[in-house]
Amino acid sequence: MDIKEVIEDKIVLVTGGTGSFGHTIVKKLIPFQPREIRIFSRDEYKHHLMEEEFKQNPNIRFFIGDVRDKSSIARAMRGVDIVYHAAAMKHVPECEKHVAEAVLTNVIGAQNVIDCAINENVEKVIAISTDKAVEPINAMGMTKALQEKIILAANLRSDSKRTILACVRYGNVIGSRGSVIPLFRDQILNNKPITLTDPEMTRFLLSLNDAVDLVFEATARAKGGEIFVKKMPSVRMHDLAKAMTIGLNKPN
Repeated sequence: MDIKEVIEDKIVLVTGGTGSFGHTIVKKLIPFQPREIRIFSRDEYKHHLMEEEFKQNPNIRFFIGDVRDKSSIARAMRGVDIVYHAAAMKHVPECEKHVAEAVLTNVIGAQNVIDCAINENVEKVIAISTDKAVEPINAMGMTKALQEKIILAANLRSDSKRTILACVRYGNVIGSRGSVIPLFRDQILNNKPITLTDPEMTRFLLSLNDAVDLVFEATARAKGGEIFVKKMPSVRMHDLAKAMTIGLNKPN
């Protein structure tokens, strides 16, 4: 099915909608002519910036709230047809330091989204996951693995007969806030040492556009209970750091 047929004239909710992914998917949703796009996030400053950027589009609405607060997500969910659940604690070091907070956002928050979506008879919920959910060794990966489990298990609930729930799983999104490439860039340009835990570490990389295209593919294809994974190139962190150092130090 063509994604425009799925999105056109629908009400779409994006949790975590002021982040890098949310910002990109909103731009890509607009040409599909949804009836309304709802941006849900707890960051009021980013809300302000996006409201200024998209003020010419009256079909975009903004909801300040937190997925941890079921009542706030319930208000934003009323009448919604499609949910893209991107709200998360995603930074590995911060999740390690604040494990309980990561559980509240990534696990309890996801359950709140599920419950509200099923109560509203939402057509589809597509949740954003990560390659770190595969055989997880850190708190971020563990909470995302649990998010995947509860999203997929929700398809078995007797009260979710209309609501289709699925996940997409991808790696490091190039240039997204808090990711390794902006970090390395800052360190190189400011002559700081590049922080590499292990030069042999590898990461799967994809662009923001590729990430959104994967989400749209899942939206069109999901029947309930799937995890969609895109084939992605991987890179050694040593090679990435070396290539960035050469590129950024190249004379104009």
